[in-house]
Amino acid sequence: MSFTSEQHCERITIPSLQQYKTQGRRITMTTAYDAVSARIADPVVDVILVGDSVGNVCLGLDNTLPVSMAMMNHHLEAVARTRPRALLVADMPFLSFHVSPEETICNAGGFLQRGADAVKLEGGAKRVKMVRALVDCEIPVMGHLGLTPQSVNVMGGFKVQGKSGGDAVGLLDDAHRLQDAGCFALVLEGIPAELAARATESLSIPTIGIGAGPGCSGQVLVFHDVLGLTQDRRPKFVRTYADGFQLLQEALSCWATDVRSGAFPEPQESYRLPEGLTSTVANWKPSRAT
Repeated sequence: MSFTSEQHCERITIPSLQQYKTQGRRITMTTAYDAVSARIADPVVDVILVGDSVGNVCLGLDNTLPVSMAMMNHHLEAVARTRPRALLVADMPFLSFHVSPEETICNAGGFLQRGADAVKLEGGAKRVKMVRALVDCEIPVMGHLGLTPQSVNVMGGFKVQGKSGGDAVGLLDDAHRLQDAGCFALVLEGIPAELAARATESLSIPTIGIGAGPGCSGQVLVFHDVLGLTQDRRPKFVRTYADGFQLLQEALSCWATDVRSGAFPEPQESYRLPEGLTSTVANWKPSRAT
């Protein structure tokens, strides 16, 4: 598949996403944590998320709770340097939006100063105050409901949410509270497909599903999951499109074999001395110590 310069240059904006929902065009979103993954993803997707999932995927952490603002800033800056045409969203990590509106604004504002177009934060009614504070400061906010990884301890693990009547209605109420507070889109994670479809139908803003069925306005998956770059057990909702881990390991193994056999590097991968210096170097002898 090839990508035209027009596709690559057209900037995706928040109004673009809202227009896509109106038109029935599905939104695509994936994660990127460095310049390489951003350059691979950018011509393909509408939204790039610098997710706090960097903790699990890249940093070897068991969950996202230890991810700090400093870590997020580091990875956001790497992605932002590629100047993506996709909408660039940065995840607000644990405790970066829980203490006070002032601290929340400072943390989120720092993301925008580093190149993000918007921020994403987890939670429902309890986060409305923070969402309003950010929106009042012209900081666009994407919400996140359902299975919210920063609440893993409260939820007792990574479990599907909204399966009881009360929980389902509560999620729908929260979705509308976040919309009313000014969120431009919502991620719906790990909830029954029927519930996600009902939320999408009832909202005027787009929904991005992950483990939430086909009825959302778009879908998001982690970059490394789509490309099969991890060996971890993958959730049910992940579809892998390449065995990237094995392919890359095989390529590296071929290189290592060539090094050990002397097949790499060859003359075409080596530099040569200018004419006239070859004999000088060949005849050089170490001088005696004085």
